[in-house]
Amino acid sequence: MDERIFVRENVRRLLIKECLMKEAKIAGFGGLEIQRTPLGTRLVLEVERPGLVIGRKGSKIKELTERLQSDFEVENPTIEVKESPNPYLNAQIMAEKLAAALERGWHFRRAGHSTIRRIMDAGAKGAQIIISGKLTGDRSRTEKFMAGTIKYNGKPAELVDVGFAIAKTKPGVIGVTIKIMPPDAKLPDEINLLPPPAEGESKEEVNENAQGTEGKADKGNES
Repeated sequence: MDERIFVRENVRRLLIKECLMKEAKIAGFGGLEIQRTPLGTRLVLEVERPGLVIGRKGSKIKELTERLQSDFEVENPTIEVKESPNPYLNAQIMAEKLAAALERGWHFRRAGHSTIRRIMDAGAKGAQIIISGKLTGDRSRTEKFMAGTIKYNGKPAELVDVGFAIAKTKPGVIGVTIKIMPPDAKLPDEINLLPPPAEGESKEEVNENAQGTEGKADKGNES
């Protein structure tokens, strides 16, 4: 019985996500987080343009809340909309943008190279784009675009942000998958070499100076 409840709950979460993705597509859907609280269900919706989801005086949010209660029987839902800090580092937003470009008639190579360049210019450590479907002829094939570093397994693979979208073109449906390694990801193979201590300087002071220099370098890269 517990397994049935578990499966039913996950199916409902997936249906809620698909519904909100459809409603927030024009605003640039970037992700959804569902949390159960003692007061009800809290849904955090990340988008590129929050104003298009909130609506005038919160009218669209009220409609979405009522729909979640009636269609999916969500108990006391509360929808929070937050703006994506950097859309070019959000894999779901970039996947939707690339799929929209393919639907507008962009050549897949031009769209793929342009998208991966924008991601890397935003500061990502690595990015991978996979486009599958009828790209140029009647036979389906897969094209990959790669830049930087991407981890596929192990603990570092959990740091990779993954997004998926579908482009509906005349030849057929094209699937778009984007993987992004964020700039703040700490990889186990990254090694920082400390300078030798100066005269009268302890190892603890060397570590503190190195951390301070590293923080300043990170701020400089962000700016």
